[in-house]
Amino acid sequence: MLAIIGGTGFYQIQGLEIKAEQTVDTPFGNPSAPIVQAVFNGRDLQFIPRHGCNHEFLPHEINYRANIFALKKLGATRIISVSATGSLQENLHPGDLVIPDQYFDWTRGRRQSSFFGDGLAAHISTAEPVCDSLTRWIADHAANMELPLHTDKTYACVEGPRLGTKAESHFLRLAGCDLVGMTNVPEAFLAREAQMCYAAICIITDYDCWMDDPSHHASLASVLERYSESIQKVQDLLRTLMGSSLPQAETDPDCRTSLKEALITADDAVPESKKAILQILQE
Repeated sequence: MLAIIGGTGFYQIQGLEIKAEQTVDTPFGNPSAPIVQAVFNGRDLQFIPRHGCNHEFLPHEINYRANIFALKKLGATRIISVSATGSLQENLHPGDLVIPDQYFDWTRGRRQSSFFGDGLAAHISTAEPVCDSLTRWIADHAANMELPLHTDKTYACVEGPRLGTKAESHFLRLAGCDLVGMTNVPEAFLAREAQMCYAAICIITDYDCWMDDPSHHASLASVLERYSESIQKVQDLLRTLMGSSLPQAETDPDCRTSLKEALITADDAVPESKKAILQILQE
């Protein structure tokens, strides 16, 4: 089943037949909002607004673990997230869409970033953190719609909620990053721990603040204006995706079996309090 995580200004998907809005209890606390369970063209799917229904959660306040765990608990196997990002490269223009394939974590360990710990040990591989087949599926449909979309880019995730300094922007460029945002980490890594396919559709809203001309620097007003202008084409792309067949399961072996060689704790040593968590992650 496909799940969609909506970012800033994206709190609902047009054209869905809503079946239920389910409040899900998780061992990690409450998700950002009730999970919308819906049908589109006869296919079941899920939706959650990352920042809450009224944008009440800043990026560092989002309960990423609860969001991912709730989606997995309700049967999701693939996630498409939508995010606003700044561009760190001149050829990636405001208004462009990008699916990053790599992440640079500059949140510096301040977020709850793993389902594991407290007696349940695992080390997940994130060498290739984004699902290749899901990325190709999205990119192919975008191409059929003649909708320009970049791939093979690196997303730097910063802590926020403040916008960055010029020194930080230049540092991230030197580190080889193409985009900067505040929300895809630890979201992408938690999806891999939960054996879910993950890809993010990023809307470029600005050039962060690395350019000399201050008129190109990010501001809340410019972010919201550009995001609002671009969200309709993302909605159109999502409706096309929701109306088509998902990639076959056998094309996602790395995502869907990521715990196979990552777990250290033996079955008979898993704490009783962790058994239900592990069972859901392994489904």
